[in-house]
Amino acid sequence: MTETYISYPSPLGELTVAGDGKYITRVVFPGIRRGSSLPRQNSPLLQEACRQLDEYFAGRRFVFDLPLRAAGTPFQMRVWKALEKVPYGKTCSYGQLAAWAGNPRAARAVGGAVHVNPIAILIPCHRVIGADGTLTGYGGGLWRKEFLLQLEKSFLPRIKNPAEGPGSV
Repeated sequence: MTETYISYPSPLGELTVAGDGKYITRVVFPGIRRGSSLPRQNSPLLQEACRQLDEYFAGRRFVFDLPLRAAGTPFQMRVWKALEKVPYGKTCSYGQLAAWAGNPRAARAVGGAVHVNPIAILIPCHRVIGADGTLTGYGGGLWRKEFLLQLEKSFLPRIKNPAEGPGSV
């Protein structure tokens, strides 16, 4: 299927939300170009993604329920799958993520995979921080990472049991 996209006006700037009709394939921050030019076209799946993003930014959604398909190497896809298990409002280090992805000594490679995550926010790469607790690189800019972490922290009390958020690792 052909990928199409719509623009989503978020608090972080206008996001590009793309899909192929069956799966969301990209959520990209402004100024970040990945892939070729896509035709602009609305679809029920893209509308649903925008609706769920609205709920997320309003503090009414803690788990995304969308079919995702991120194109990458087998290693990148393992890292992105592990990222989906980091609970809402929680963080992990690159080393922890490397262990969860099956290669505990690959923290640098995990950092590279996190950096090229094509589906920002929905695959929560913003939840990965340095081993010392500091915010480290983020493809969308550190200010966006900080915004997303603070947003989740501010709404965390609404979740009855945060450990049972989007997954537990």
